[in-house]
Amino acid sequence: MELLMKNIHMCHRTKHVVSRVTLDEDLNVPDVKPDVGMIIQSRDHMVLEHTRAESGKLFVDGFLETGILYMDDTKERQLHRLDVKLLFEEAIAVEGLEPGESVRLRRETEDLNVSLINSRKLSIRALIRFEVSSEEIYDLSAAAGVRPDDSAGEFAKAAPVFCEKKENFEFLQLEVQKKDILRFKEDIPLGAGKPNIREVLWEDIQMRGCRTHLEEGRLKVQGSLFLFVLYRAEDEKESLQWMEQSVPLEGILACDGCTAGLIQDIAVTLSEAELTVKEDMDGEPRTCHLEGIFDLNISLYGTDTAEILADIFSPEKDLELVTADETYETLVVRNESKCRVQGKLKIQGANPDIMQICHCSGCVQIDKNEIVEEGIRTEGVLSVSILYISSDDSMPFAVLEGAIPFTHTSEVQAAPTRSQYTLTPDLEQISATMSGGDQIEVRAAIGLNLFATQACRRRCIHEILEKDIAPERLQAVPGITAYLVQEGDTLWEIAKEYFLTPRQIMESNDLSSEQIKKGDCLILMKNVKAIPNVS
Repeated sequence: MELLMKNIHMCHRTKHVVSRVTLDEDLNVPDVKPDVGMIIQSRDHMVLEHTRAESGKLFVDGFLETGILYMDDTKERQLHRLDVKLLFEEAIAVEGLEPGESVRLRRETEDLNVSLINSRKLSIRALIRFEVSSEEIYDLSAAAGVRPDDSAGEFAKAAPVFCEKKENFEFLQLEVQKKDILRFKEDIPLGAGKPNIREVLWEDIQMRGCRTHLEEGRLKVQGSLFLFVLYRAEDEKESLQWMEQSVPLEGILACDGCTAGLIQDIAVTLSEAELTVKEDMDGEPRTCHLEGIFDLNISLYGTDTAEILADIFSPEKDLELVTADETYETLVVRNESKCRVQGKLKIQGANPDIMQICHCSGCVQIDKNEIVEEGIRTEGVLSVSILYISSDDSMPFAVLEGAIPFTHTSEVQAAPTRSQYTLTPDLEQISATMSGGDQIEVRAAIGLNLFATQACRRRCIHEILEKDIAPERLQAVPGITAYLVQEGDTLWEIAKEYFLTPRQIMESNDLSSEQIKKGDCLILMKNVKAIPNVS
């Protein structure tokens, strides 16, 4: 007997680690900048320069680029900006990590706090969250069937009969795994009624409503690039002006092995974005030139079905099965849902009343994911920052910050408790409107992209040992038996117990198929070929 083996190319997630890093640094205001009277707003952008996998550790280094908009303490109360880079180098412990192993690294700034120590010194504290995961690619080996020994002539008829039970199982197969970048360039002109730009004081660049589409041999990225610029104008009063604009963005990335039917798990991150002011056709500084890079962490999967040998017996031989449990993954769900968020922020403390809203920005933070009966429930907050013109002449600009909680359930039919999933939030829209001099109403739409899998285990046959059946076992079988079918019985299991084949039972009972039901009476005739010394 020859065992026919089948190798199945598959993958499963093996490592998942979450680590947090605190950055704490004091910043001295450069001599060329005036004293700080009040901090208006701060923002951050994280840049990873290098990642390196070693034995049991992932080394990460980069910097947190922090921008600070502040008001000086002079009578004019002018706005200024500071930019600083907070360097970090972290070793994240990842059990079982091998040198050079490819991992997926997600990062976000959970908290950024900039406070005033004195007029020439600021304190910056940031909390960074790193999430490391990896997938192991391997070949699952399982028996798919048997082939009797190649015998010729009179010995061919003496080959034992084997009764096989086969099963199909569906699994997730990794087709493409890669990291890539997508560059973009955009020129955004000022509106006709806006004065020229003298100095950019603040900018906010975001990718909103990001979608990825799979095509033959390539990947398409679509979305909107949102830009806000606060600048000092080229006029006599050097007035403060701002512009907001949303620009459709589309990019094509070559991707070998990509097809429209694959299942995607793709993370798109705006890793670099730089704004410069260019002259237009008339030689005036009226064009905002954007250049940047999107990092793409790409995993594409296909679903496949394999038929393997689940069990086997012979009425003429005693077979010992050598088995092992193999791990594989199946797809639970891949969907995109939308969550509507609405709330009101009220001015508290010493902040002045609102005269006009300049800009509203937001950041989605996920606090908890939980598997419930309806699917996967997500709890989080939308952190909102609103820059506005105040009614107080001594403080012409101010910022209102707050957090709006939200809860959303991504529908998953019968989500197993052992599911492994990634849920990526995407702020698609956000708007702010005044509802009184001290209150702002915020509306937002958050996209939640869910990719969930389940780790399963299956017994696979790796080897079959063949030997003669013990005579006493055969002698214990009655010559003829009337068997009453019980609940859950199958013809294959009955045949195995009485050293027969399903075909023999069907012939002796005049059955047209292997379907039997509770209460049926089967006549089982002893298999004479299985008895030693009987031809």
